Amino acid sequence: MSYEVVNREHLCRGKVIDVYRDTITLPNGETCQRETVYRGNAAAIVAVDEQGRILLVEQYRHALGAMTLEIPAGMIEEGEDAASAAYRELEEETGFRAGEMIYFGQYYMSVGFSTEQLAFFLAKNLTKGTMHTDPDEFITVKPMPVKDAMDLLYAGRIND
Repeated sequence: MSYEVVNREHLCRGKVIDVYRDTITLPNGETCQRETVYRGNAAAIVAVDEQGRILLVEQYRHALGAMTLEIPAGMIEEGEDAASAAYRELEEETGFRAGEMIYFGQYYMSVGFSTEQLAFFLAKNLTKGTMHTDPDEFITVKPMPVKDAMDLLYAGRIND
């Protein structure tokens, strides 16, 4: 079964994405169009402190027009591997360094239209470092007992 791209149109180049519209042939010989968002990959970190709390971060997400509560995460930079990005992003967003970073999988975030993959890590043995956010990031660190975080997750209050 072949899905061949017969035409590609570049629609947009943004700060962190490129958007293309492809015309593809389907197995039945018909054609259709699909838009794809090309974006770099990212690392996300479930960080657990010495009290057994998960470090969540609260920040504004413009696409939603709202503040979100989420685990620390960020883009993997050019020449960087996922684990290195996880160590870096954890300190940048929370001000904590991990003594141990355990990889537990990589997943596509929205396979219907985006190429982005997110590598997940468990960060343990945390020590105080230095938080250094980007100039346009205003992040509040919210350490939370696992049970409370799970309650928020099941209640739909953690949605990223």
